[in-house]
Amino acid sequence: MHMQAAERGHTRWGIILPFLALPVVVLGVLIIGLFLWAWSDDDGARDGTRAGAAATVPCTEALAFGAAARPANARAHDCTVQRGIDTSYSAVLRMPRGDVRDWLRETYPNGPEPRTGGGACGALCLDVTHENGLPGTAEAHVVQVRVEYENAETALVRFSAFTM
Repeated sequence: MHMQAAERGHTRWGIILPFLALPVVVLGVLIIGLFLWAWSDDDGARDGTRAGAAATVPCTEALAFGAAARPANARAHDCTVQRGIDTSYSAVLRMPRGDVRDWLRETYPNGPEPRTGGGACGALCLDVTHENGLPGTAEAHVVQVRVEYENAETALVRFSAFTM
């Protein structure tokens, strides 16, 4: 009797192929998992926030980023930071209306005079950069201050300092 090594159309690959496929599948899953992990890793994930999401910070930190300090008669609140490609701090201050101009002059003595306007500017606006009077101690590249008068005595000051 004559024995054939394999029937016609059948090879030994049918037995070997499952053993070869398993390492390829495992390696593929590991590579995809590594890619997804690296893609999702960002600076904000370390401190519990995602990049671009606003995080609450102490108001002294937000103001200091733009080389400012809280005025003596002001209440600061809603202080945040957003980090991504650039960094942006913001703070909201409520203070006596008559103190706003003095605080701006003391904080940015080499900066431009606040301008008055309406619309997006509000009652007063100030934009300061390193080119027009931002102190060298500022980490920000630009500081924007928008002032609205809430009533005859109180001003709402929106402060933002950011890099570009």
